[in-house]
Amino acid sequence: MLSLSALEKSFGDHAAVQGISFDVSQGEVVGFLGQNGAGKSTTMRMVSGVLEPDSGDATIIGHSILSNRRDAQANLGYLPEGAPLYRDMTPIGFLGFLADAHGLTRTERKTAIERVVADARIASVAGKPISALSKGYRRRVGLAGAILHDPPVLLLDEPTDGLDPIQKRAVRALIARMAQDKAIVISTHTLEEVPAMCTRVVVVDHGRVVADDTPAALSGTYPGGLEEAFITLSQEQNGVSAK
Repeated sequence: MLSLSALEKSFGDHAAVQGISFDVSQGEVVGFLGQNGAGKSTTMRMVSGVLEPDSGDATIIGHSILSNRRDAQANLGYLPEGAPLYRDMTPIGFLGFLADAHGLTRTERKTAIERVVADARIASVAGKPISALSKGYRRRVGLAGAILHDPPVLLLDEPTDGLDPIQKRAVRALIARMAQDKAIVISTHTLEEVPAMCTRVVVVDHGRVVADDTPAALSGTYPGGLEEAFITLSQEQNGVSAK
């Protein structure tokens, strides 16, 4: 459903992404992990069509993000880090705007908005200005927007950022419900959430994939579990002894 093929991107002399490739199938939830600056957000921005790769490609349900961007993006839900929201709108107004942008009919629009308001648990703030919402509620409005058109592929960059424990649990449950019919990639710094949400882990460092395995397998390789695996892999790539 999602295929990344040798994606590369540099900013001046800095090679941010260096040949990242992996596939995600229906039913998979991939935890996309890496230190700050490892290339995660840059990769997701290229896959979403926000940023043009220097080379390589990504396909979404067989549609190239380079040669068939409109169809590729129509099948993608993207929640970027710090999702841009129109702060003078209400959540309902914002979701209505997105529904129009996606070309939903009046009936589809009503059904879709009701669904995502319930899924993201934003009914209590649906009529308030987005500018007045807490960080956690703004994040949930962004998530509602990403899933509004029920896309088969989701890219979620830090979807639980700013959420309290109860809200995080609700988002994890939502992802679990959606996972059966979708291919989902989640970028997160909260490692304890990975086994709860993800069926697979892809670790990147310095713009390269350094590990690709299940959370259990990766955790079992190191006595300290997933956290030690993450730290050790990053240290090895930086030429630091893992001892």
